[in-house]
Amino acid sequence: MIDTEGDRAEWSFPAEPGAVRTARRAVRNQLRHWDLDSVGDIAALLVSELVTNALRHATGPIGVRLVRPAHLEGVLLVEVSDPLPDPPRERVARPDDESGRGLQLVASSARRWGTRPGGAGKTVWFELAVPG
Repeated sequence: MIDTEGDRAEWSFPAEPGAVRTARRAVRNQLRHWDLDSVGDIAALLVSELVTNALRHATGPIGVRLVRPAHLEGVLLVEVSDPLPDPPRERVARPDDESGRGLQLVASSARRWGTRPGGAGKTVWFELAVPG
């Protein structure tokens, strides 16, 4: 954990299967600390989807960051970063596909979402509405 004071929290996880569970737990604990339990389940679910995608397609550390932006009241910004520069591609999964629904879930559950390149890879971000 890098910082959990104030209005942001950041973690870096190794690219190994246990990262999904650890990231989900860290997000839930931080949101509980901020009294944002109401979005804890959906935030943890979406983070686990994005961390899983990072594990499948990238190597290296996976970053997770939560931000309560002062200029956007009622919004929680969640970011998942990995060292792969290629942006994820949203695809339409067939009913019998075992994967391919993560970004669809993010798109349908988040207020907004997107990707941006970074110095050492990319960041996938989403916003959730939180009670004011």
